[in-house]
Amino acid sequence: MAGNPDVLSEICSKRRGVNAQVLKQTISLAVEIAREGREGRKIGTLFVVGDSGKVMQHSKPLILDPLQGHADEAKRIDDPNTRETIKELAQLDGAFVVSNAGVVLSGARYIDANSDDLNVPLGLGSRHMAAASVSRYTDAVAVVVSESSMVRMFDDGDLISEIVPEIWMLDGYNSRLGGQVQSSSQDNVTVLRRVE
Repeated sequence: MAGNPDVLSEICSKRRGVNAQVLKQTISLAVEIAREGREGRKIGTLFVVGDSGKVMQHSKPLILDPLQGHADEAKRIDDPNTRETIKELAQLDGAFVVSNAGVVLSGARYIDANSDDLNVPLGLGSRHMAAASVSRYTDAVAVVVSESSMVRMFDDGDLISEIVPEIWMLDGYNSRLGGQVQSSSQDNVTVLRRVE
């Protein structure tokens, strides 16, 4: 998926207000986590990309922050060592905050979610509600990895895309995206996005 940016180009466009390359790197990592899980089990996590100052104000650590005190150069989302560290830390509860510069600033954060006026599809859990909320009340984009191996992206409080493992598509997966949906496939992954 990393080799050909076409499948992610629309959902990672600059109009989202975040660094498109950092968003692509984050989604790529989220898909790796969704596919691989950790130690034989599926895990879920949340990445919040962009507007990191405001995101930090609207969140708090659940535990002592495992990324605090490390140099920014050691926390870049495109660094293979950082990516493996994030995969390990994804087993903890909480969200990761990723700056527009591509630095994973914080991990294991509780997002102060306000559910007023959010339209999250039924059946999605608190991680998705937090993603919708943080993307509504900040200029960030949220990327959720579900324990069901689905990756969903929220912008401005709305679910805007789903990244589905190819095997689910064979089973006739029904999207939770409302309205008209467009799909693109590449490297055993299908990206569904709401057409605006």
